[in-house]
Amino acid sequence: MAPTQSALSRRASKPGFPKPTVVDSAALAEAGPRPAYPFAAIVGQEAMRRALLVAAVDPAVGGVLVFGDRGTGKSTAVRALAALLPPMRAVAGCPYACDPVEAAAMCQACAARRGQGLAVRTVPVPVVDLPLGATEDRVVGALDIGRALGAGEKAFEPGLLARANRGFLYIDEVNLLEDHLVDLLLDVAASGVNTVEREGLSLRHPARFVLVGSGNPEEGELRPQLLDRFGLAVTVTTPTDLPTRIAIVRRRDAYERDPAAFAAEWAGEEARLSGQILAARAHLPEVAVPDAILEAAARLCLALGTDGLRGELTLMRTARALASLDGAATVTLDHLREVAPSALGHRLRRNPLDEAGSEARIARALAEVVG
Repeated sequence: MAPTQSALSRRASKPGFPKPTVVDSAALAEAGPRPAYPFAAIVGQEAMRRALLVAAVDPAVGGVLVFGDRGTGKSTAVRALAALLPPMRAVAGCPYACDPVEAAAMCQACAARRGQGLAVRTVPVPVVDLPLGATEDRVVGALDIGRALGAGEKAFEPGLLARANRGFLYIDEVNLLEDHLVDLLLDVAASGVNTVEREGLSLRHPARFVLVGSGNPEEGELRPQLLDRFGLAVTVTTPTDLPTRIAIVRRRDAYERDPAAFAAEWAGEEARLSGQILAARAHLPEVAVPDAILEAAARLCLALGTDGLRGELTLMRTARALASLDGAATVTLDHLREVAPSALGHRLRRNPLDEAGSEARIARALAEVVG
């Protein structure tokens, strides 16, 4: 039989019995959402952290794929990156957050109003989740049914691709994404434009985003066409050394106990990383890539037998972004060595006569080409 209210009151008044907690809904509302786990507090996983920071500095790198064991911080790192990104300037009221300076990448409405002057606001860089169960209409956008029924007008309701413009589109368990959505993403990622033709609607809008995916390879492989679209691919594994595991558990426990206090503790380091990204973006056009580095990148790709020239381009862009993060004026062979596994590992052909993994093959090629 459940205790009565008077019995509960008498029990709570006894010495040593904890008093009932009164939840103040107004205070909870003022407290706001729980802060994300700080990017700076992530322990280990240096390859993943470096790849995400490089993509934040230079979106032309082409996105990041993070594959690995469950519970290794893949989703945590991607979502933590959102709080680290410096805000951007966008056209006020534009559903696509168009850049007020780059006319070539504006939507039709902003381009038409550009001569009259555009109001500008500062907004956070969008980091949009694409859930596996999302419909095509939810992703690309569709007819606004409310306005169609209420006002009798055809209006476009932007989808996830519109929200992700100039930001990051994150797909967890990307290897389980349905084929028709993969085809759609391939088209948009290649052109940077989303074309909608449905229910009497016909429009195009900018959809330039950094594609970030994560997944567990045990649950299925990624389609080769989509895999090739990711500029960088890193593999994360469960830490095997005791101090790292203890540090991860200790920090995660501290965050779960008091997220706000934990975020405040790491606020200084987060601000430093955010400033480093901002400085690296400004410094990026000044970083020189010597001919010797380009030759080494081309020789490395030839030695590994990568298809096309996307490997060299990604290798050059990634090394330049890393050099900019380091504050260097010139890309060096050390930068090339550091980024080669993530830029080329997923572009290697399978060789049935060579049982070595991609990292071992790249290390061998680096030793032969670079020394």
